[in-house]
Amino acid sequence: MLCRLLLAALVLSSSLFSIRATVAEDIFAANKRLGRGINLGNALEAPNEGEWGVRLKEEYFSAIKEAGFDSVRLPAKWSNHAQKEAPYKIEPKFFERVDWAIEQAKKNKLNIVVNVHHYSEMDTHPDEHLPRLIAFWEQIGERYKDQPESVYFELLNEPHTKLVDQKWNDVAVKLLATVRKTNPTRPVIIGPPFWNGIWALDKLKLPEDLNVIVTVHYYDPFKFTHQGASWAEGSAAWKGTKWTGSDEEQSAVRKSFDQAAAWGKKHDKPIYLGEFGAYSEADMDSRARWTKFITDEAEKRGFSWAYWEFCSGFGAYDPQTDKWREPLKKALLN
Repeated sequence: MLCRLLLAALVLSSSLFSIRATVAEDIFAANKRLGRGINLGNALEAPNEGEWGVRLKEEYFSAIKEAGFDSVRLPAKWSNHAQKEAPYKIEPKFFERVDWAIEQAKKNKLNIVVNVHHYSEMDTHPDEHLPRLIAFWEQIGERYKDQPESVYFELLNEPHTKLVDQKWNDVAVKLLATVRKTNPTRPVIIGPPFWNGIWALDKLKLPEDLNVIVTVHYYDPFKFTHQGASWAEGSAAWKGTKWTGSDEEQSAVRKSFDQAAAWGKKHDKPIYLGEFGAYSEADMDSRARWTKFITDEAEKRGFSWAYWEFCSGFGAYDPQTDKWREPLKKALLN
């Protein structure tokens, strides 16, 4: 009898391991489906529609698909379109804008990442605003619980300031638990604190959940990628900075990406390079050279990625001519 019980226990243990392995493999497959992506930046994360010059159009989604991309990331500033007091109801019209974007992605067979972007009050006053952010995810989760697996959730873009270290870890656990009430197996994307910096991965302590993808952002060297950017203090002095692809420059990228890959392997999590890009004030040759090197090195390590961004200051697409900027398109898609 004892032998039979031990044998049954071993069989059960093996079955559970097999189930866990299947789920874990699924999240790597989900990350692979994200593949090559692009951010629909300066649209829904702008405070108001069209305020930063980008209005999403139906033809943008087909252009993205036809170019060869697999996914889009949809940054959204929910905090500017919801009640300030409980129950923190999200405006129906804003939900409809997100609905439309999801439907356009599905129509064009693009995966889509829906995130919470630019909730600056969460970074500066996390305890005060956490109930509101939880309410957002209750509503988002409920609204999209029946969407296909091509719709991914990203809990919060680039936590920083006071939302760092253990504070961010605690918040991420609560947000993920909220999502899981309505979306038990949907892929959820979580990044480290300090602006999703690769260097901060060791500060990230994930909850036990096999359906989590880890995101990082990369804009180094910053004086190259943000030269002339009005929001980056001192950036005017950086104008003219080039990226030549020297051994030293390439080594810096490889070192960071190796760190992310090693962390992912250690924690058995796939890596999504959710943002990277060089601002339009940089010369196009340098931008294309840097962009191609970033995507090549990301793909060598099995990262999915999403370029920042589609048609604004970093844009790979020119909305005035309705044409791709060919050097950037070629760098991204070979």
